[in-house]
Amino acid sequence: MQALVVLFLTISIVFLIIRLVPGDPVLMYISESQYSMNSPEQIAQIRHEFGLDKPLYTQYGIWFFNLLKGDLGSSLIKHQPVKSILADAFPRTLHLGVVSFLFSTIIGLTIGVICAIRRGKPIDTVLTILANIGITMPIFWAGIMLIYIFGLWLHWLPTHGYTPPFPIQNFWVSTKQAILPVFCLSLFPMAALVRQTRSAMLEVIKQNYIQTAWSKGLNERMVIFRHALKNGILPIVTLLGIQLGLIIGGSVIIETVFAIPGMGKLSVDALLTRDYAIVQGVILLIGIFVVLMNLV
Repeated sequence: MQALVVLFLTISIVFLIIRLVPGDPVLMYISESQYSMNSPEQIAQIRHEFGLDKPLYTQYGIWFFNLLKGDLGSSLIKHQPVKSILADAFPRTLHLGVVSFLFSTIIGLTIGVICAIRRGKPIDTVLTILANIGITMPIFWAGIMLIYIFGLWLHWLPTHGYTPPFPIQNFWVSTKQAILPVFCLSLFPMAALVRQTRSAMLEVIKQNYIQTAWSKGLNERMVIFRHALKNGILPIVTLLGIQLGLIIGGSVIIETVFAIPGMGKLSVDALLTRDYAIVQGVILLIGIFVVLMNLV
């Protein structure tokens, strides 16, 4: 029930805010020269066509009623149903998000465990410092630096665009294009996971049953993975659910930096053109995903 309330408030606030943003969407629909050529009656007809001449509460009621029927409306600029536009963009965002989630989870857990079992050693100090840097580093700046180093200077990796991984002949091109954005998307979640894993594991390995396992002569791998990690991973699972939602929601910056035509870039372009229907659809889809991940 709380999740439904959160979604309702999210889409309602977005509906209101996007209409308070300065600018006339009709000017985005027709060029300035066409605007001057059209009569006031023609301009009014365009507003009527898109329902922009109605009071705000009426617009909201119509949109919400259509939403309950599964109709997200049509794009003001693209002249296509919002559902088809989102269906085209969402798989790209999901692809990068899932790969980033898996990469950050595997690397973050591994480094966190290493830091915990080697506490106070040089490797713990170095990896902890890197994790702290990863948490504080702005991902848009990291993306620009990676583009400069690996794209413009070394010419190792492409700097923009997206290619689907399937059919299989596209897989290598897709992988090369995904390396930089996936690393940027993984940077903060991976660093946060390292810190959380290290903290959780340090709490667990102080427990009596872990000391007993050591005293029984069990090897390090068995003590860590069979006994310590099972209990230490419980708070980490909660963090993983939150991070999966953030990776999808945080794609706005990365997709804009790397010119990836996914949900993030779609929302930025729609905001700049005052395309109300697309902005509302993107926020609704991201909101549902984030809320569901937290709920699960």
